[in-house]
Amino acid sequence: MLIRDEAPDDIVAIHELTRRAFAPMPYADGDEQDVIDRLRASGALALSLVAEQDGAVVGQVTFSPAAAPGGVDGWFTLGPVSVEPAIQKQEIGARLIRAGLDRLRSQGAAGCILLGNPAYYSRFGFCVAAQYAPAEDHSEFFQMLSFAGPVPDGRFGYHAAFAG
Repeated sequence: MLIRDEAPDDIVAIHELTRRAFAPMPYADGDEQDVIDRLRASGALALSLVAEQDGAVVGQVTFSPAAAPGGVDGWFTLGPVSVEPAIQKQEIGARLIRAGLDRLRSQGAAGCILLGNPAYYSRFGFCVAAQYAPAEDHSEFFQMLSFAGPVPDGRFGYHAAFAG
């Protein structure tokens, strides 16, 4: 399996993969693939990695700039992350996430935020940080990982592409 940067020829495959991966999920909004498209269209797709197997895109992870309190730069949002449903639970998503986090660290990022299952994301060093969540809704799933330095005090925000 090859993990590489997204290429222009991958865009349709990423859209369809994300739609398939999130369709059966009870927590999904159903527009995760559109979020990625909006991030890309607005120039806010900071990092998009794909997992390629036998010439097909079977996984993808997205990172976009996060709005940190006080306008502090260098924070990113992880997600959506998608894996082909037939091959989930094989660590493909984990490999994509680790590769993305490693890339952000090497580029001097301050940290990363996400909304997701704490039982899953704790393996990457994320901690629940409800007090920093953009809103009270689902704050128990808001997590962060600081790469360096103190965490800015206040609530974080997501790129406008997440709002639709």
